[in-house]
Amino acid sequence: MFRFLALRSLRALLTVAICVSAVFIALRLAGDPAQIMLPSDTPPDVVAYYRDAWGLDRPLAEQYLRYIASAVRGDFGLSFADDRPAFAAVIEALPKTYLLGSSALMLALLIGLPLGILAALRHNRAADRLAMAVAVFGYAIPVFFLGILLILLFALKLRVLPSAGSDSLWHLILPTVTLGLPLAGRLARFARTATLEVLGKPYIRAARGRGVMPLGVIIRHALPNAAVPLLMFIGIEIGHILAGSAVVETIFAWPGIGRLLVDSVSTRDLAVVQAVIFTVTIIMVGANLLVDVVHILIDPRLGGFSRAVGKQA
Repeated sequence: MFRFLALRSLRALLTVAICVSAVFIALRLAGDPAQIMLPSDTPPDVVAYYRDAWGLDRPLAEQYLRYIASAVRGDFGLSFADDRPAFAAVIEALPKTYLLGSSALMLALLIGLPLGILAALRHNRAADRLAMAVAVFGYAIPVFFLGILLILLFALKLRVLPSAGSDSLWHLILPTVTLGLPLAGRLARFARTATLEVLGKPYIRAARGRGVMPLGVIIRHALPNAAVPLLMFIGIEIGHILAGSAVVETIFAWPGIGRLLVDSVSTRDLAVVQAVIFTVTIIMVGANLLVDVVHILIDPRLGGFSRAVGKQA
């Protein structure tokens, strides 16, 4: 188990390093931020001053080494837009994204999980086909289209919900539905597949042969064993939630890190972009690492398998 966790932790650190390095190089090669952010009629000496203040006049290799050394200490530089610490801007926006993401995940669990289990229990019946039709519709509809559709219906037509902002819980409803429905569709399809696979196992047939009630078979035998792949699926979906939040937060003017990233990219605020990417990478890698830990606690055979593979190698 220790070897397994050590390898996964090393892979996680390598992933973070690659992402941070790739973003740093790509942003520098895309153009001079000083020329883009400052007005076109800015005097050359003023441009040179800001390039020196932001460290953009140094060679790329030196900029990279300085950035890595500062990032290790938790210093991601100052925002080019308002001269405040870039990481402070990310920390300020992070709770809003956490609220939106957790609400969307909760909505997806409440809708997608029962829908997928129902489809598995009514396999190849009308309920199965109807549930999967709903799931495919939710999965296939683009997030930006769904968000605009909800704004037109509930904010402009019915005038029952606000279309933008984050002043109250009412402002959370439309972004949550927009982000949560596609996730519910993917979860329903995966829950159906996982439940069907478990229902075909010999221990399920043995439980039924012993006269265990159908509800008891589902609750005591099927769902606990189907939870392992579902847990892995939810860990992977953390990335989809963060990726979708950038679109959803922009549509609904929700002040999270997704909208902060879009605004910072448009203004070429490199320090904030790098801080956001670093934070998102840490969240995604950390979530997947946590899922691996929970998985190995649930199924200790995974650690034994990794040791066997290591010995063969």
